[in-house]
Amino acid sequence: MKFLAITLIVHRPDPITGVQKSTHDRFREVLESALLAEELGFDGFGVGERHERPFISSSPTVVLSHVAALTKRIRLFTAVTTLSLLDPVRAYEDYATLDHLSEGRLDLIIGKGNGAAQRALFHVTPEDQWDRNAESYAVFRKIWRQDKVTADTRFRPPLTDAEVWPRPYQRPIRVWHGSATSKESVDLAARYGDPLFSANVTNPIEPYAELIRYYRERWEYYGHDPARIAVGAGTAGIYVARTSQQALATYRPIFEANRAFFKQAGLPVVFETLEDFVERSSALIGSPEQVIDKAHRYHEQLGNTVLHLHADASGLTESQHRASLELFQSEVAPVLRREIPDPPFVWGPVLPAPPLTQESAHV
Repeated sequence: MKFLAITLIVHRPDPITGVQKSTHDRFREVLESALLAEELGFDGFGVGERHERPFISSSPTVVLSHVAALTKRIRLFTAVTTLSLLDPVRAYEDYATLDHLSEGRLDLIIGKGNGAAQRALFHVTPEDQWDRNAESYAVFRKIWRQDKVTADTRFRPPLTDAEVWPRPYQRPIRVWHGSATSKESVDLAARYGDPLFSANVTNPIEPYAELIRYYRERWEYYGHDPARIAVGAGTAGIYVARTSQQALATYRPIFEANRAFFKQAGLPVVFETLEDFVERSSALIGSPEQVIDKAHRYHEQLGNTVLHLHADASGLTESQHRASLELFQSEVAPVLRREIPDPPFVWGPVLPAPPLTQESAHV
């Protein structure tokens, strides 16, 4: 199993102290989180893309480029690239550049994006958002693979023998499809034979498990090898402590503050108590043994071989957050790595095989 630390760069007051950091300090915190993730042995670090309050993650390529310059090993993820809002040519140019700057450490997670505010900014409607997402991905994918591209498009000017530079480092790049509530994204991933990443952070597991079952059905429908399926899954929060009592006591005020925030913002409250949140959400809160058990229970239903954790403290103190991630990496991750297989592909740059020479042909 592989582990990612992901941030959407939420910019709002700390749920416990009520203090809101400056925009500058919040970005510095993201960079520190990336360095910590690499130090502790995470396999990947992801930055989301949002274009509305309370997020300041509108430019993930810029943030990830800086992370690439500061790190050496960790893979970089977009979480997600909102292709329904973006021109696929411009998105390709940005990500192909980042692909080179990161020495091929880039994976993409794509999706249509959420929120009425960002749809209004980009003139995307609920009626056309899925068509835009599918078209943008088709064009993006073709540009990544072909030196000259012709595409008859609805949502941007058509392309005729277009050349787009720079050519990428990875050929092709690995693209995951973010999935939350809709079969459209699941079907698109299955159609292209791409891995799926379930954003299972809001509700209990059942609707997410249903979508992943549908993904597996559509994967076989499109004729792909079932052994090549790769699924990632998210978590609604993390706090690992030596005992369950310590974990619950520390996390309770954070849960209560978040619940109050949701109610004040008019957002649905799915879990009314911390105990219900720990039991039925995807949050990993408890002792190492409890977290291992829950990760296994989710794996049994989702079949995920990649797991993302929150890169942000999100109400924990800096020392609590670091101690939790250290305990996860020292006592949880080794067990899950041993007991749950890795994704069915090589974890690293997707590079073309070297040409077969006459000498090597006789080996």
